[in-house]
Amino acid sequence: MLEITGLGGLIVLALDIWAIVSIIGSSASTGKKVLWVLLVLILPILGFIIWLIAGPRNRSGMA
Repeated sequence: MLEITGLGGLIVLALDIWAIVSIIGSSASTGKKVLWVLLVLILPILGFIIWLIAGPRNRSGMA
């Protein structure tokens, strides 16, 4: 089993926090937001990757 410690753990934590903040700020419904946040919290690395590929996006953002 892969154990992430030190700097790697801090990087994963920072990316997960960024993902959660982005999920909460998205235009998705509350139920979808809760499911995405739970996915990122339960599976930190895999959940982040899945969110990065298929997660809700902030529609009113940087256009």
